[in-house]
Amino acid sequence: MNILILGATGRVGQKIVENALSDGHHVHALVRSPAQLEIKNEHLSIFQGNVVNEKDIRRAIDGCDMVISALSTDGGTALSDSIHHIITTMKAKGIKRIVAIGTAGILQSRGEPDKLRYETSESRRSLTRAAKEHFNVYEALQSSGLDWTIVCPTYLPDGEAMGHYRVEKDFLPEGGKKINVDDVANFAYAQLMDTAYNKSRVGIAY
Repeated sequence: MNILILGATGRVGQKIVENALSDGHHVHALVRSPAQLEIKNEHLSIFQGNVVNEKDIRRAIDGCDMVISALSTDGGTALSDSIHHIITTMKAKGIKRIVAIGTAGILQSRGEPDKLRYETSESRRSLTRAAKEHFNVYEALQSSGLDWTIVCPTYLPDGEAMGHYRVEKDFLPEGGKKINVDDVANFAYAQLMDTAYNKSRVGIAY
């Protein structure tokens, strides 16, 4: 497969790149600073550019079959701005499958199921800007007509894969407190070929 990976220089993104390359896939990585992606592989094509520039996305996505977005928030609106360019370009190229990394804040609250976690006391973050950005991505994908999955981790420390964790559609697994970077990357990468959570948010935690 040819896979476009956005956010490839981030903690989760780099692990996803490694997974895809180890399975023999061809990876296109659109990055602002190529020097930050230290992985070298003949199947890795690095494109310098910015996700808020639709021309850059079109250039990087050419020839790809699927997309993984491990983009994080930047303090502005780059995340929600870029998703519209991503969706438009995927539709133009006939690409249907996208897996995105979100946040547990955009899952439903257990105590108040009609609200999102970031709108309630279940979220311990005092600032909601990042969650609102991720929610904008969720809303855009919901109406896109694409085959999407948003993987929503809670507290995300660095750490090697444990290999065992809990996942739940639309909610954070009860009592879940954290999930290591490698396990999130492994699960998100696996969703490219798995339709169990198509058109869904998925909470993930130990």
